[in-house]
Amino acid sequence: MIIVTGGAGFIGSNLLAGLEERGYRDLVVCDVLGTDEKWKNIAKRELRDIIAPDQLFDYMDLHGDAIEAIFHMGAISSTTEKDADLIVQTNFNLSRRLWKWCTEKNVRLIYASSAATFGDGKAGFDDVETPEALSAFQPLNAYGWSKHAFDRRISRIVHDKSAAGGETTPPQWAGLKFFNVYGPNEYHKGEQMSVVCKLHPQAKAGAAARLFKSNDPQYADGGQMRDFVYVKDCVDVMLWLYDNPKVSGLFNVGTGKARSFKDLATSVFDALGKPPKINYIEMPQSLLGKYQNFTEANMQKLRDAGYDKPFTELEDGVADFVQNYMEADDIYR
Repeated sequence: MIIVTGGAGFIGSNLLAGLEERGYRDLVVCDVLGTDEKWKNIAKRELRDIIAPDQLFDYMDLHGDAIEAIFHMGAISSTTEKDADLIVQTNFNLSRRLWKWCTEKNVRLIYASSAATFGDGKAGFDDVETPEALSAFQPLNAYGWSKHAFDRRISRIVHDKSAAGGETTPPQWAGLKFFNVYGPNEYHKGEQMSVVCKLHPQAKAGAAARLFKSNDPQYADGGQMRDFVYVKDCVDVMLWLYDNPKVSGLFNVGTGKARSFKDLATSVFDALGKPPKINYIEMPQSLLGKYQNFTEANMQKLRDAGYDKPFTELEDGVADFVQNYMEADDIYR
């Protein structure tokens, strides 16, 4: 049995699709479906059980001997969420309970961290994992801080036995620092959708894409850069970790190649067979001082661990997403 928390969400539902494509059928989703159409993300999957988060630990205790691995993708992932207590309860405390349970029951744990843990990027984007190295990063929002707090606790357990309070590790553990992920099944995310998803209806209607003007003379308007990674590549990394149970650690999950928002917008127009039209708008006051002009994952650590599959080029990933999902009769994976 494999449990995927956040299994009806963006990355979680794509992971379920990847596992099912391999023929795996003993899949359990832990999530809140709500009243929108989030359920459609898992409508094609064959599932053993669907459980609410408040049922998770009772369910795991009941089926502990059958659980092989937990992929912990569930979180409050909004970078604008203001309720820090709720964020801590969901992103830190629940993750700590899962870590302790997996350690006690000898169950593998692969969890979602975030590139938001790196903060403004001034300390770089290396997936270091010692307590001293992690202390250099200062996240810009409560979401990034909650993920960073959990990474730092795990680092202390793994690398500083004298200060770990007797805690040990699951048989395999991996924290994945996802960069700017885009792809099918993100439609429920509202303002947290990828720029590809937001630009698609504008470009399809023949309107100009709207990108932020630059707030830094080093970057042209629309020249701000991100490491955009296709969700199918994220799934491939998680499946590789599942296939390699001796690999543990904190790992970046990006492409290792930053691209501009202008490149991204142009790729959307190209995928639709339309000439690109882009307008530049002022950056909101709420983002000034908190906006990252550049992110790029250092992927060497994952490569050194043995992952050798190439990452999807931006143009190819956008074309697949737009043409085979957003422009299809059935937009879901």
